[in-house]
Amino acid sequence: MRKKHVLAVLFVSWMVFVTFSSLYSFEGDDLPSMNIPHADKIVHFTFYFVAMILGSLFLLELKSDRKDVLKKIKFLAILLILFGIIIEVIQGTLTVARSGDVLDAVANSTGVALGFIAILSIFYRQRGLK
Repeated sequence: MRKKHVLAVLFVSWMVFVTFSSLYSFEGDDLPSMNIPHADKIVHFTFYFVAMILGSLFLLELKSDRKDVLKKIKFLAILLILFGIIIEVIQGTLTVARSGDVLDAVANSTGVALGFIAILSIFYRQRGLK
């Protein structure tokens, strides 16, 4: 399988995992719990940081024009931020055991932003993105 196909499958699988984890109620499951302050914000940040990295790696693998790839990566960042906000709204309005949180949306957006910065800094040096 080509690298771009693997990256596409990884990105889509990651987003399915993020969506499921964000909307499923884990209440009543016999999962171990940890009492780490703000651990959920770290999880939200990580979900969206990884999503931004995986999505960007896929877009970079398409080998389009450099300016076109940068536009696509910026568009991906906007879509992921909107997706994170929509998930929080859905948690607050359509789920029973979950609740939306503005700070979760901020953590999601921060993960996207730092993922965007990481991709640009790494690939600017390697591929000369401008």
